[in-house]
Amino acid sequence: MPVEKSDQTAKILVGFILLVIVGGIVKFMWPPIGYNQGFEPTQPIPFKHSLHAGSKEGQMGIACLYCHVNPGNSRHATVPSVDICMNCHIAVKTDSPYIKQIREAYEKNHSIQWVKVHMLPDFVQFNHQRHILAGKTCNECHGAIETMDTVHQDKLLSMGWCVDCHRKKENNAPTNCSTCHY
Repeated sequence: MPVEKSDQTAKILVGFILLVIVGGIVKFMWPPIGYNQGFEPTQPIPFKHSLHAGSKEGQMGIACLYCHVNPGNSRHATVPSVDICMNCHIAVKTDSPYIKQIREAYEKNHSIQWVKVHMLPDFVQFNHQRHILAGKTCNECHGAIETMDTVHQDKLLSMGWCVDCHRKKENNAPTNCSTCHY
């Protein structure tokens, strides 16, 4: 009898150890669901934010709000239309093959199908206007876009990441569910 109890204990212990090992491997290997930190899609036309928004010598220093209009007056920041691109590129780098693609879209009244970089789950409602009115800058959530050649999602943008920011005393922001889930 004592031998059987020992065998049973050993089997339970081995099973538990295997469960912990497999659980650890799954947790390590499985990407976080719904979070795209580091996501850097290939865009239909290469666009260097560092060149356009950067402030070093040889860079344009264009403000975010020149191209991404109205985030302070609406829930969403807009993706620039070809009209905005053509404000400058009607005369700048007109011989570039990429600018020629933009001009062709402009002349045909087509839009460029940019790939969204910063994504939230469908059940989350994010309001740019509230954050801008609270004095938040684009970089606080989007990272140093002006230094990126290719834009990537720099911040986690998870619920915990957002709630941590809302909980900071200086932000005095609501943390109830209906703030983002409505």
